[in-house]
Amino acid sequence: MNRDHLIKPILEADYPMVEYGKGVYLYDQDNKKYIDGSSGAVTASIGHGVQEIISAMNEQAKKVSFVYRSQFTSEPAEALAKKLSEIMPGDLNWSFFVNSGSEATETAMKIAIQYWQEQGVYTKTKVISRWMSYHGITMGALSMSGHVARRERFVSLLDDLPSVSAPYCYRCPFNLTYPSCDLLCASELERVIQRTGEDKIAAFIAEPIVGASAAALVPPAGYYEKIKTICDRYNVLFIADEVMTGIGRTGKMLAIEHWEVQPDIVALGKGMSAGYTPIAATLVSDRIMDPILKGSKSIMSGHTYSANPLSTAVALAVLEFIEKHQLVDVAADTGKYLKEKLQEIAKKSSIIGDVRGEGLLLGIEFVTNKIEKRSFNKAFNISGLVIKKSMKKGLLVYQANAGDEGVTGDAIIISPPLVITKTEVDELLTILNEVIEEIEDELGLLNSLAQEEVEINESL
Repeated sequence: MNRDHLIKPILEADYPMVEYGKGVYLYDQDNKKYIDGSSGAVTASIGHGVQEIISAMNEQAKKVSFVYRSQFTSEPAEALAKKLSEIMPGDLNWSFFVNSGSEATETAMKIAIQYWQEQGVYTKTKVISRWMSYHGITMGALSMSGHVARRERFVSLLDDLPSVSAPYCYRCPFNLTYPSCDLLCASELERVIQRTGEDKIAAFIAEPIVGASAAALVPPAGYYEKIKTICDRYNVLFIADEVMTGIGRTGKMLAIEHWEVQPDIVALGKGMSAGYTPIAATLVSDRIMDPILKGSKSIMSGHTYSANPLSTAVALAVLEFIEKHQLVDVAADTGKYLKEKLQEIAKKSSIIGDVRGEGLLLGIEFVTNKIEKRSFNKAFNISGLVIKKSMKKGLLVYQANAGDEGVTGDAIIISPPLVITKTEVDELLTILNEVIEEIEDELGLLNSLAQEEVEINESL
């Protein structure tokens, strides 16, 4: 089969051809087995080849696979919206179904702006985000993102939106220490609102635990409580981007629940369908829907495949599977075990600076000096090396950013399916430990050769 017509992430790279998946494993055409240690892109949360989901997909396909949302509704779409209202905290009772996380966050932005417009406020059009963040690849979502590498080609086309610093305690942007810092990273939001003008800010958006742009960065206790207080004080909506963190990934249904803070709008994706179909959602609270219901009675957004009956049937089956097997609690328990084991590896490692995260969303940041927290020279491409060597040994991990401003450092995310057993976790850890030790040996050899060269030059 000619594969040269497909635009792949790296055009000239040689990717293995996947054959099938089962549980936490993927198999290529050479029957090589890979532990899906990252759930793909933190997506395949219930593992591969789950028969209940396949059956739900087949049953719905026999009935109808597509209807257009302005002509019909469908039983699975209505049932999925009802299920989400039941399992979400607070009054997040309304669902707008889209096809990807990027669409979900962009829809959240539009709804936030429309909320103010419905009340006659047309100046509130800006959304504040955090610099080390990623909310999607569409232009609106990318405008709200601080992922430098994904922005740089399109900066001239992006909306110039305000941002604040990330709560990066390992590398505090203010060179302070928690808790004596008094959560200055949260207080910064108030200053940015004041500088920009309360009358111009529609919302603040944040990933409760930062994913790709900061390797499972967890804010300290009290951070989101302070953020929400500031938002309420200045009439700014709070959007929780739970595309990566939602539906049990961190040991809570939503990651924001770790702080017991109620968002106004939530973006879901990834784990919502566990990779079995493209679907995402923007969840809206009763309070935000109220002026829209009393006003235009229509949210100005939509996509051809929104509320697709096949995709909604699959997502509903995924949520029921997660409930049936209590995978939110399982993720908390297994995640605690995995994090403890990763911290043990970090203690004896010379290149692991930080292990962070919650549940089964965990990050590892690599450094060349653990005391000074100094990042590696980018030429070493440590993250890429870890990913490449891990894959060669049969383990898939996910690349992430780290370091000053999320640019200078190296990091990976470990995020296996929520169904992973502790025996399978041990298998994952064995491979990862081998990779880390191998890289440390290679770096040690390079350092020795460099030192020898210095000594020779000094003796000449």
